[in-house]
Amino acid sequence: MKKLKLIAMPFLLLILAVGCKKDYLETRPSDAVTQQEIFGTTAKIASTLDAAYKTFFAFSPGGSGRHDDFGQKAYDLENDLMGTDMVVHTAGYGWFNSDYQYTEWQVPTANRAPDEAWFYYYNLIKQANTILKTIDGATGPQVDKDKFKGEALGIRAYAYFFLINYFQQTYKGNETKPGVILQLDPSDFSGKTRGTVQQIYDQIIADLTQAETLLTGKTRTDKVHIDVSVVRGLRARVALLMEDWPTASAKANAARQGYTLMPIATYPTRAGFSTISNPEWMWGSFIPSDQATIYASFWSHIDITNQGYAYLGTQKKITKALYDQIPTGDVRKTVFKTPGTGTATNPDYNQLKFQVPTPGNWAGDYVYMRNAEMYLIEAEALSRQGQDGPARTALETLVKARYPAYSAAAFSGAGLLTEILLQRRIELWGEGFALMDIKRLKAGLNRPTGPGNHGSPNFDPAVYTLPAGDPKFLMRIPQKELDNNSALTPADQNP
Repeated sequence: MKKLKLIAMPFLLLILAVGCKKDYLETRPSDAVTQQEIFGTTAKIASTLDAAYKTFFAFSPGGSGRHDDFGQKAYDLENDLMGTDMVVHTAGYGWFNSDYQYTEWQVPTANRAPDEAWFYYYNLIKQANTILKTIDGATGPQVDKDKFKGEALGIRAYAYFFLINYFQQTYKGNETKPGVILQLDPSDFSGKTRGTVQQIYDQIIADLTQAETLLTGKTRTDKVHIDVSVVRGLRARVALLMEDWPTASAKANAARQGYTLMPIATYPTRAGFSTISNPEWMWGSFIPSDQATIYASFWSHIDITNQGYAYLGTQKKITKALYDQIPTGDVRKTVFKTPGTGTATNPDYNQLKFQVPTPGNWAGDYVYMRNAEMYLIEAEALSRQGQDGPARTALETLVKARYPAYSAAAFSGAGLLTEILLQRRIELWGEGFALMDIKRLKAGLNRPTGPGNHGSPNFDPAVYTLPAGDPKFLMRIPQKELDNNSALTPADQNP
């Protein structure tokens, strides 16, 4: 496969922040310029934060130079391809097919998914740690210091949340197992062992708790920046995985306040899932044309519009099994190609949910959090607490916005929970939640087969079933980390 040669991010700060892959977790300065000189004012720290946010969608933030290395949406796509509800049409150019076949995460060598993810998320952590280390000594308004500190804590918690879920099984029942390395001080160069799952989650909660305090009442720059609603949304996600149902329902409810569900007419349009101004979006990346990463982008791998990799064979499709459970009249059924109407490049069941705003223009924004997710977390957490009435209300508020005839009145108890989880799969299809849900629900992998589902004549995923807790759900620790970290031995590798 060809490397992408013409894509570059014209931001000096971004280049400085991303750094060189050979440094790995090394944060030692390479010249005589002190951190305080670089980050001595709140204005300079604001620029550093902007660079950190650009890392979320940059080309090759994982350091590989590959076309499957384009920031957060690359990992979101991997999560869904390793789930039950996304089908790959044909082999195409091969990008992400090894994720679909459950082999990519088992390879710890350089420039493969575990190596890319390790570098990408620890790079975000390094940027956040540097801000947190220097901000108290910076000159500038205290209100700016508090806000920037809150954002940096949110970024660090976000990065650790993904790391712990990629390199270990879900929280519940695995609290004492080895997680990932807890690195909180950019000037500490000593080797560190893997912290336990519990230790990592404790740090995530501590960061989000402090961030919520610091960001409460602060004016948000734009939806690119983390604010108090995003922090509460992240806290709700964490609580959901920890099975802390009261916190999950409370934080999800608080997070969604002030946001409205998009009009039903907007949902099937190009603007629904590609434009950050959508009133339902809580957090995302604004990506103008001159910063789009072209073939190495989420749009290239998901949308057939611009003749990227999806157009060239690896179209991403919903399973017939899930499609058939979406009733006629539900707008969410219209964002997939109707069976019997497909073409060679736009086959039956192909996704139409994610499309760039303007065909022929690669500029499309990335979404990381919507208030629809918060309704689903709230409904599930309330249901698991036996609060069927409030759970039905939260669920109906969301689904009626997509399907006005919907009613949850007939559901209660276990049936209501099953319905909520079904609606979660439908609503969040393609947004990066599938694998984490499989792991936290401990249901194992069970891919449907037969016409319109996984397998022939579609690309063969090779793996159709896996038991709960299977090692294939884990990324392996990058070999470079094992080689360069004196505190780790081969025994620290994931199975």
